[in-house]
Amino acid sequence: MDQDSQDHSKLPELKLDAKQAQGFLSFFKTLPQDPRAVRFFDRRDYYTAHGENATFIAKTYYHTTTALRQLGSGSDGISSVSVSKNMFETIARNLLLERTDHTLELYEGSGSNWRLVKSGTPGNLGSFEDVLFANNEMQDSPVIVALFPNFRENGCTVGLGFVDLTRRVLGLAEFLDDSQFTNVESALVALGCKECLLPSESAKSSETRTLHDALSRCGVMLTERKRTEFKARDLVQDLDRLVKGSIEPVRDLVSGFELAPGALGLLLSYAELLADESNYGNFTIQRYNLDSYMRLDSAAVRALNVLESKTDANKNFSLFGLMNRTCTAGMGKRLLHMWLKQPLVDVNEINCRLDLVQAFVEDTALRQDLRQHLKRISDIERLLRTLEKRRASLQHVVKLYQSSIRLPYIKSALGQYDGQFSSLIKEKYLDPLESWTDDDHLNRFIGLVEAAVDLNELENGEYMISSGYDTKLASLKNDQEALELQIHNLHKQIAIDLDLPMDKSLKLEKGTQFGHVFRITKKEEPKIRKKLTAQFIVLETRKDGVKFTNTKLKKLGDQYQKILDEYKDCQRELVVRVVQTAATFSEVFENLARLLSELDVLLSFADLATSSPTAYTRPEISPSHMGDIILEGSRHPCVEAQDWVNFIPNDCKLVREKSWFQIITGPNMGGKSTFIRQVGVNILMAQVGSFVPCDKANISVRDCIFARVGAGDCQLRGVSTFMQEMLETASILKGATDKSLIIIDELGRGTSTYDGFGLAWAICEHIVEVIKAPTLFATHFHELTALAHENTDHQPPEKQIVGVANYHVSAHIDSSSRKLTMLYKVEPGACDQSFGIHVAEFANFPESVVTLAREKAAELEDFSPTEIISNDASDKGLKVGSKRKREGSPDDISRGAARAHQFLKEFSDLPLETMDLKEALQQVSKLRNDLEKDAVNCHWLQQFF
Repeated sequence: MDQDSQDHSKLPELKLDAKQAQGFLSFFKTLPQDPRAVRFFDRRDYYTAHGENATFIAKTYYHTTTALRQLGSGSDGISSVSVSKNMFETIARNLLLERTDHTLELYEGSGSNWRLVKSGTPGNLGSFEDVLFANNEMQDSPVIVALFPNFRENGCTVGLGFVDLTRRVLGLAEFLDDSQFTNVESALVALGCKECLLPSESAKSSETRTLHDALSRCGVMLTERKRTEFKARDLVQDLDRLVKGSIEPVRDLVSGFELAPGALGLLLSYAELLADESNYGNFTIQRYNLDSYMRLDSAAVRALNVLESKTDANKNFSLFGLMNRTCTAGMGKRLLHMWLKQPLVDVNEINCRLDLVQAFVEDTALRQDLRQHLKRISDIERLLRTLEKRRASLQHVVKLYQSSIRLPYIKSALGQYDGQFSSLIKEKYLDPLESWTDDDHLNRFIGLVEAAVDLNELENGEYMISSGYDTKLASLKNDQEALELQIHNLHKQIAIDLDLPMDKSLKLEKGTQFGHVFRITKKEEPKIRKKLTAQFIVLETRKDGVKFTNTKLKKLGDQYQKILDEYKDCQRELVVRVVQTAATFSEVFENLARLLSELDVLLSFADLATSSPTAYTRPEISPSHMGDIILEGSRHPCVEAQDWVNFIPNDCKLVREKSWFQIITGPNMGGKSTFIRQVGVNILMAQVGSFVPCDKANISVRDCIFARVGAGDCQLRGVSTFMQEMLETASILKGATDKSLIIIDELGRGTSTYDGFGLAWAICEHIVEVIKAPTLFATHFHELTALAHENTDHQPPEKQIVGVANYHVSAHIDSSSRKLTMLYKVEPGACDQSFGIHVAEFANFPESVVTLAREKAAELEDFSPTEIISNDASDKGLKVGSKRKREGSPDDISRGAARAHQFLKEFSDLPLETMDLKEALQQVSKLRNDLEKDAVNCHWLQQFF
């Protein structure tokens, strides 16, 4: 893109005369206003865009308005920009595959007669696939979703329909959702949705705005349609044409939904599925169940770096980039994309994948052998789609053939495996391959291609039907060869007659203008001038020589051209027949594509597990209601893959009733964020079916990962950092269950310290007491560590908080130099201090600023709420004011703060308004005496007495 943007001197010239320009302008003004549409006009050698589109393209892709030209004059004139074919492909890829804010339209025509020939949206690439993926693999299959929300008092019921055009899958779902639309968000993430259709609302209610925000967070294009278009009246009849197999199961499936059929009905018309007969009988339909996979919202996908981003410094920055070691052309990548967005929750399914990965990890020869064969496999899914759409050529059929002939080698390699998982490999791969490659299936296809296609011509880049395949073609080929021989003999005879060496001086050529001709150089011409004028017809005299013919050559040449045209026509007819026959094998190829892409991804997992600097290990998986989450020697796979990192592993032990909720304190840059994220990433990898970067791992399956790690301002949508933080936290509190995993980093930092701490404490208590999900909570509020001591003897049993544990990332300060060294180890217990000022020193703050910061921090940390005269102090004449040092260890402070918190709560619960003064003083005195007794064993509390 940058190359193009710098190269303005090479912009195609806008070549329109006044009449053409006037005709085009009159047409352009009739186009409807659509702020999302970017419209291109095909001028054969180049493309143009006009008006606001031209300005958008100049600024976005050429990074300057000097690329703009004026078409027309005065008030009728419009800004225009010309775009080369390569630049058009770049812009189309960016608009449809990366951005989600524009649609693309392409017009063909001339003068004032133009027509729309192609239109595409991020969810419906349709007609632009040949442009987008001519030189690029298709890494992700876009999905269009339609949502039909029905707002009720007790929440919102959402009907969802989706279409995956690449895999030809239709789906329906219906579910209740909360006010944050957490279910909608996880469904959009899991499906990989690029575009969402919603009913247009005349007045935007707060619920509608919240739903729009959920779409925006997922990077989904919103397309509004009239509510009346969400209709299911003829849906079953339409599906009967599109879906394979019997209509009865389809009717039963549709009848089980109230709102979803309307959403799917809209999608069928929006994607124009019924207008293309090649879709008939090629789709499958399914019920999409939200509980079939682990749910991830957009915040979790971002926090865990699941998918690649344009800002990634290298491919290993994202989990997809790290794990993508697939070999097939596109199919494996797309499946990996889908698996990462849809981790499994069924223990047996997870273990089945892990068994296969283990087999490939343990057998290096098998793994390497299979990967070599998969490198020769084309993108069968896309070839198949081209075949079914009747757009295929012989080249597509040959690519399917070249993939098919690799199968015996894949089968042979799998057949040689005799390890502990041999029965699983036989059931998953060998048996299906055996049944699909017999003489009734792929062997028949291979036989067809070998008989029909001239495979010898492939080396010359020619895709032709073999002449022996058809009697008419064979006859025409014989006639063609006979004429070629006659022309050759005539050439020989003329060379003798003119006494010129054949091919050296007298050349025989074939061109589009004259057909077969003889040519001699101008140097030779004087020698034979007399014979030339007497016996031949001179056609052309140029610098490169003289072209001439005679009646015999002309007659033979005309006959040859006629035979050649017939031969080409016959070839074309036969190609159509061969392509149609090849399309009848589509079901086998569909199954084959599914099997090979799955094999590809599992081999990719095995390759990653064995080639990492420290080998990965197989996780032990237990159901969500059982077991703990124990990761010994765990690492962050993406961080350890960076060249400059020497990663220090850490243990994480989330144990029910003991350390199910972990508060992690420690300095900035100490590794808190990396540690909590790596736990999420390890669990996600395990549930996808991969080995994990740990020495040992036991994982209790999670149904959802909620992550709130750092929030950037979304000021374009009018959402501050703190508001974004609160919205994400609200979706955690509403959507999480005891089977989820919650990861929270630095909650409450976007507001005042007291508000932030209050919110953080309340949220922690709610998660521990109500949600009861395993949680990693990294914070700078050291006072939160008191939560771990809330289960003191003074709390009634029902109010005791169980399962909270303190951990900290360790750092060392040299006592003489005050130099801070991060140790990156996570250890039990709370952090005893904050290291903000040391980090400021790291960043080379001026010495005066650092000194003042130390003084002010000391003033705030030396606290006492009121001026207290202690007995000892008064004896010595010392006044202890608001600068009293905190005493005691971190655990001592935590216990004391928890007891103080309890005292304040008990005091605030006293019904003072109903008590007389004497009774009130007695109660307060009792509370104080109880607190004083407990302070005997707590230095921190003693300072208050």
